[in-house]
Amino acid sequence: MNDLLILHEKPKTETLYMLAGWRQWADAGSISSGLPRYLIQEARARKVGEIKPDGFYLFQIPGTHHLLRPTIQLQDGYRQSFSSRRNEFFYTGNAQSGLLIFLGDEPHMNVEQYAALFLQAVQEFGVKRVISLGGVYGAMPYDKERQISCLYSLPEMKMELEAYALRFSDYEGGATIGTYLVDQAEPLHIEMVDLYAFVPAYDFAQSPIQPQGISVENDFKAWYDVMRRFNHMTGLGIDLSDLQQRSDELIEALDEKIAEVEAEMPQLSVREYMENLDTEFVEQPFMPLADVWDEGLDDLFDNLDEQT
Repeated sequence: MNDLLILHEKPKTETLYMLAGWRQWADAGSISSGLPRYLIQEARARKVGEIKPDGFYLFQIPGTHHLLRPTIQLQDGYRQSFSSRRNEFFYTGNAQSGLLIFLGDEPHMNVEQYAALFLQAVQEFGVKRVISLGGVYGAMPYDKERQISCLYSLPEMKMELEAYALRFSDYEGGATIGTYLVDQAEPLHIEMVDLYAFVPAYDFAQSPIQPQGISVENDFKAWYDVMRRFNHMTGLGIDLSDLQQRSDELIEALDEKIAEVEAEMPQLSVREYMENLDTEFVEQPFMPLADVWDEGLDDLFDNLDEQT
């Protein structure tokens, strides 16, 4: 095994899935970094492996100042904390099924070696499928289901993925670590799906003197919509009630923020802007049959309660 890949433990479970995210450029709504971190904390997942950072990161590029550097916190001249690049695997599960959660830092260089180590870990752990995460900002209604785009490593996966209300990406441009890994996974016949959710961001005024806009730092609605699909794709049945509540609270907070901007700056025509977005937006809701059946039963029992 390569010295840069350290596996402390290989979980003993019949079926193992992986959710992977990075602190990366394509991290709108903190989908790629925040969602894996949230799941690690909620599940109290234990660390089972890591990729050492050696050779994958730049300390600086002239003119970028502190952009790439690690950060340090001092008190009276003594180091209190020092951030280093981390690429770690965490596990939660039981004898029947398990979840491996990877959270890392997108590499600056030697991506070929980094990808080889990551995919070696996938094979060593015996992962059935990898689902990686990303997020991009766009102008879309904040109270609608998020659009989620995808790419996949093996052609035979497309038919299954059509059931998850995903957009099959036709993107052309620079690759992220997730898209790079999907490409590298195919020759190894590794199932990998890269999911990108679109996160609301609004630029109400183009003036550089008084810019006015709204973007979502932690898009809990996108986290929830991604995880609903992940649950159905894997059958892991992760409890999403907390994420659903956070999603509802986020929408309420954005309702208030939009109203606040509209009241303070009526010249921006915020309400008209949002109504145009809503009219032009084509929602692609994810309503699997199991959910429809559950909702139908809930409505039935509610009607029975009203009649008694």
